[in-house]
Amino acid sequence: MKRAFTGRDMAIVMVAGFGIIIAVNLLMATFAVRGFGGVVVENSYVASQKFNGWLGEAERQRAMGWSAEVRRGESGQLEVLTGGVPAGAQAEARLRRPLGKPETLTLSLMDASLGRFASPEPVPDGRWLVRLTIWSNGDIWQQEDRIE
Repeated sequence: MKRAFTGRDMAIVMVAGFGIIIAVNLLMATFAVRGFGGVVVENSYVASQKFNGWLGEAERQRAMGWSAEVRRGESGQLEVLTGGVPAGAQAEARLRRPLGKPETLTLSLMDASLGRFASPEPVPDGRWLVRLTIWSNGDIWQQEDRIE
């Protein structure tokens, strides 16, 4: 004998269906928030007002003719191979994790040889965003790279 499908049955199906959808959305939102370590800019309006200045700064840096290639060396140290950078320049690298638990490192890079800088200690394994700053005689040059 078949039972009739009542309004109460439909209400249970609706509540259960939407309950599953809401639970999955909450779970995904929790994973997204826990996996994001920060913000790109603190205030997007203020950043938009500074944008043209940033473009001018990038053009000034391009005109300097400096270049850098960031990589992880065989011993795990951060290595920077430069081109056009004058002798006696100094360098610093600020590293942060792009995902997951926020983690940052600041490394003063040592002049290993002409056109090459290296960190004094190995960089922990994993992905890092590297904000490289090189300066010499009042000129400052910056670049952002990724290492695996």
